[in-house]
Amino acid sequence: MISIAKPIQKNLLPISIGIVYIWFGLLKFSPGLSPAEDLAKQTIHSLFFGLIPSDVSILLLAIWETLIGLLLIANIFRKLSVLLALIHITLTFSPLFLLPDQVFNGAPFMLTLVGQYIIKNFIIIAVLISIYKESS
Repeated sequence: MISIAKPIQKNLLPISIGIVYIWFGLLKFSPGLSPAEDLAKQTIHSLFFGLIPSDVSILLLAIWETLIGLLLIANIFRKLSVLLALIHITLTFSPLFLLPDQVFNGAPFMLTLVGQYIIKNFIIIAVLISIYKESS
């Protein structure tokens, strides 16, 4: 008997993360739809010293996130897509240092909703590392 559970189980994590990336990426193609749009624009502005116009930066981010999601779901260039995702997700931590007033609410461990949104990315990093190791 052929079991389809093994391939589904093996691809469940990449597909799940891929869906999240596509969803968040597609929202950024339409101004005002993504709740992270302003944070992303401010972060990119700080990271690149204002050299990239905010409307261009959000479009590039939308393309990057959507591409990562499509590659993960389609199981194409899996290692490359995971590396692109790891670079992306690592950069999502930069507001902790660049925009602390938006991330922390008083004491260092009291996070705003934005801070919680960022910290949950540790889970995505763990999943991406797991996917990368399975791709070897």
